[in-house]
Amino acid sequence: MLVKPYFQDLNNLHVGTEPNRAYYIPASGGGFFGVDRENSDRFQSLNGIWKFHYEPSVSNFDQRFFEPGADLEGYQDVPVPGMWQMYGADGNQYLNLRYPFPLDPPYVPRENPCGAYVHSFLYHCLPEAPRAYLNFEGVDSCFYVWINGRFAGYSQVSHSTSEFDVTELLNEGENTLAVLVLKWCDGSYLEDQDKFRMSGIFRDVYLLKRPKSGIRDYRIRAVPVGQGKAEFCLDLDFYGTLKEAGYCLMDAQGRCFQEGNCSGHIQVQLEQIVYWNAEQPYLYTLILSTSDEVITDRVGFREIHVADGVLYINGTPVKFHGVNRHDSDPETGFVISKEQMCRDLTLMKEHNVNAVRTSHYPNAPQYYHLYDEYGFYVIDEADNESHGTDKGYKKTDDWDTHVKKWGRLIADNPAFIPATLDRVQRCVERDKNRPAVVIWSMGNECAYGCTFEEALKWAAAYDNTRLLHYEGARYVSDHRVYDRSLLDLYSRMYPDFEEIHQYFKRRHKNPYLMCEYSHAMGNGPGDLEDYFQIIHQYEGMCGGFVWEWCDHAVLADFKEAESKRYLYGGDSGEFPHDGNFCVDGLVYPDRRPHTGLLEFKQVYRPARMVSCDLRAGAILIHNYMDFTDLKDYLKIYCIFVKNGKDAGETELELPQSVRPHTEGVVYFEKELPEEIDGIRIRYILKKDSGSLKAGHELGIDEFLPFWNRESIQAAARKNVLEKSGISSDHGLALEQGERYILVKGRHFSYRYDCFLGTFASMELDGKELFVRPMEYNIWRAPADNDRRIRLEWERAGYDRAKVRTYTTKAELAEEGIRIQTDLSIAAIHIQPFLRIRANWLVENTGTVRVKLTVCKDPEFPFLPRFGLRMFLPERMNQVEYCGTGPMESYEDKHQASWHGIFKAAVSDLYEPYIRPQENGSHWDCDYICLKQPDKGLLVMGEGTICFNASHYTQEELTKKGHRFELEPLHGTVLCLDYRQSGIGSNSCGPALAEKYRLSEKHFEWKLALYPWSVSEDGI
Repeated sequence: MLVKPYFQDLNNLHVGTEPNRAYYIPASGGGFFGVDRENSDRFQSLNGIWKFHYEPSVSNFDQRFFEPGADLEGYQDVPVPGMWQMYGADGNQYLNLRYPFPLDPPYVPRENPCGAYVHSFLYHCLPEAPRAYLNFEGVDSCFYVWINGRFAGYSQVSHSTSEFDVTELLNEGENTLAVLVLKWCDGSYLEDQDKFRMSGIFRDVYLLKRPKSGIRDYRIRAVPVGQGKAEFCLDLDFYGTLKEAGYCLMDAQGRCFQEGNCSGHIQVQLEQIVYWNAEQPYLYTLILSTSDEVITDRVGFREIHVADGVLYINGTPVKFHGVNRHDSDPETGFVISKEQMCRDLTLMKEHNVNAVRTSHYPNAPQYYHLYDEYGFYVIDEADNESHGTDKGYKKTDDWDTHVKKWGRLIADNPAFIPATLDRVQRCVERDKNRPAVVIWSMGNECAYGCTFEEALKWAAAYDNTRLLHYEGARYVSDHRVYDRSLLDLYSRMYPDFEEIHQYFKRRHKNPYLMCEYSHAMGNGPGDLEDYFQIIHQYEGMCGGFVWEWCDHAVLADFKEAESKRYLYGGDSGEFPHDGNFCVDGLVYPDRRPHTGLLEFKQVYRPARMVSCDLRAGAILIHNYMDFTDLKDYLKIYCIFVKNGKDAGETELELPQSVRPHTEGVVYFEKELPEEIDGIRIRYILKKDSGSLKAGHELGIDEFLPFWNRESIQAAARKNVLEKSGISSDHGLALEQGERYILVKGRHFSYRYDCFLGTFASMELDGKELFVRPMEYNIWRAPADNDRRIRLEWERAGYDRAKVRTYTTKAELAEEGIRIQTDLSIAAIHIQPFLRIRANWLVENTGTVRVKLTVCKDPEFPFLPRFGLRMFLPERMNQVEYCGTGPMESYEDKHQASWHGIFKAAVSDLYEPYIRPQENGSHWDCDYICLKQPDKGLLVMGEGTICFNASHYTQEELTKKGHRFELEPLHGTVLCLDYRQSGIGSNSCGPALAEKYRLSEKHFEWKLALYPWSVSEDGI
């Protein structure tokens, strides 16, 4: 073999690397911030175009490519950072739980793919900085390094910085850097995170030029001690002969207010300090200087602690409304530039995210300076997940066996203590100076054992200024008692609400944290508002982190990025894979917000209207911010709503103060307009705040006490009847056959199918309204969050249900023609799950009224939906509706919508989820009107109804795995629903709450259809 087998040797995790230290970039002089490292003359980037060769097996690779003058014929030019899968080498593989190789730690397959990289660069030694340190910020999974043919070292831990002293290996002028990256190593057993498995040098590579003596490491502790006072501690570690450095602490205006010399440790008391928090991320600047070098960093004064089961930051109880985030981009994979970082963080801020969990590994070091600057609370997680140990073969595959055996191979194996400690130490020591980091996480989903006991002991002894977290401590083996006393948080993933209530009914010392909750996969999540309510019900509930930020996918063809043909697990022919479970974010891969992110923004708006008294002209507002007075932060605009439409706007003056966690009354200065339905208020950012610009909308509330659906419906009905010229001064004709009943009026002819219990045809002035017969509708294209209940739905036959009618009676009555059908709905080989009595009335005007009396067999699971489905002409593609809009809305996912009258093209109602599924529904509607120039259909219910209008059938959405495979119907599909079950988050979270299930045993639904036909100058 070309290299020594360090890659499966637990005793050689790193060879030739420098000791861990804090991240910083030195300079020769002058101030610069750590995020702007390109400004430093001591920083030499080695990013760029490198030579690359892929080999399927390191065991068979014997080319000494690292030697000077090596033959590199056939090597391709590739960008570094980059993933070799994106170069066309190897193949993409998405996995969640399982390992991509046999479970035999620490060994990996002998056929272990590798990538050989070669890069030439110029190096010029600086007399005042003659030492050179080579840094790799991220390489998956392990790598060997040569400079000018001489071995520099080996390292692993994909998401951490590895630094090598290469001073003696460099030449003045031309140099050659060679790197051999292996796809797998023993560390891969600790990197079984839920993500695409990609390989290569995926973060920055650079040289740092340093003096012979200087600051090797430093540690900042900047802790508030109350009333604007703070303690500032600085510990320096030197290399060479240097023993002292100067320091200067400057405020945000650039004024130095504390300075001196430090020979190793200083501790000073400061006054009139502005504290850092995520809402007001005030940062000071620290300049460390020696005769040959300057290091500039930023300092935030903040503290975090737990008291009586409550989490406090700077003495204030804080709620995390956070997200989990992976490094993911559809074109660059794990490679995330600073521009991409800023784009994500700005988008998070715009949608009221205040916290990030770096799932499940440390982010690139530059990210943390941006977290400081933008204002985010960060759970910094060590690069450690061995979930795949749970997926080994077990004779009895039950939960108890799973818990007892999960950790034995790695988490409770003493041989892995050094590797586990190494990963925690590399995370903590690199990011120890970042104020945004408030919690250290030992890793994710590894079970628990001696390895984590040691990691927690080390972390607690090293840093008592932050909290310690590890959710996996709940999963322990059965052969001894484990110490979990050092954990500061009771952490859970995807708890149901009853579990949370039960936790707070018993004695507890730790705050309750949902490190993952409200799974945002596809059309979701549907339970954010319910979680918000329970988060604020208990002081000891400190919030959580939605899973997750972005959809993971790769583009099928980078040359045709506009086509957005996104691929997920299995699309590369890999085995094993976990399908589209990686497509589970609040934003699409290109960062367009899902409706789930809009829901998140609205649920976590900074203020909420508690109550409103329109007669008194007063609104009670609650401030949900932790440190910011609403008076200083936002403006309130009030929109008056009349007959479902906006009818004017006014700005409301906030009182002198609405302090955090308190309420204040806002008064209308002018009299309100008469006869309004109510108001909608918009919370608008008052002035620029970090990345947010003044005028940005932070959220909305609405109060519609006088909403008169009857008058709104009457106006819509009148509009149709008047403009269509329909009158009731003509009689009806009834013709009955064995299967069909024909109802004729002066301008219409309807054909009722006695075998289906619905209308097969509706003609208006000789023009057909339907392209297919009307249907009873109980199926929906399963949303990703239906992935579990879907199995029950399919077992019940909901996806293949058929109508069986029994008796049909028709008669001519004074009001029109009445038709009554008794029917059932069932699937082949299964008993009926619904029995329905359908009473139809065709009035003289052509209006059709229906009353459906429904009985559901309680043996069956709750229904996806219940309603009617109609197939309308393709040209009937304009929609007007009065209900919740303009984005899609559901019974448990509608906070981002508001009530009003909306207009849209049918194509604009479609939400293009990467895996096709239920989408585009609108909840709580008073009426729906579909139209084309010469005809249309107005629909109203006795109560509110839900609707969905689309060019795709639910069968097509169910059948296809990717949105680019969809074939539209040459028509418009209109689904009218009595109810549709909620969305929830059961793809990974708890089952859908009972209140959102369509599980009623008996219900009645009344609906009115107003078909109309007019000339081109009509409606």
